[in-house]
Amino acid sequence: YYLLKSNGKDALIIIDSLYEKNKTERIFEFVFQEENENDLLKEDFTGMDYKSSVSYMSFKVQKDFYVVTTFNDTIPCSGILFEQSHKIAPYNKLMLFFSGIHPEDKVQLIYQDNLFQKGILKFRLKDPVLHL
Repeated sequence: YYLLKSNGKDALIIIDSLYEKNKTERIFEFVFQEENENDLLKEDFTGMDYKSSVSYMSFKVQKDFYVVTTFNDTIPCSGILFEQSHKIAPYNKLMLFFSGIHPEDKVQLIYQDNLFQKGILKFRLKDPVLHL
């Protein structure tokens, strides 16, 4: 979708080339939100001061995520982008980047929660690929 949107529907050869080059890359959006819309990075939820919680989300949370593929390959998160809401939005959003996932693989996203101490959370994702 991103390739098509950024290159236009008339650039199909370029899109195909870019797709082939990046077809094992995956990006997941992961949103943290408290049901009463409280700021989850406060000490009440994390046990850390606010600055430490923000630092954890910005730099350390990457190690808490990995993917298990259909073939039982375990793939660590290769990068994150923390979208800090600065207390404007009632949620915190992460973009998670993974490399080495084959297009036909179905994946399970695993989150080992070290920030809120809730344990291991597993998310089985149904559609492995967005087809254009």
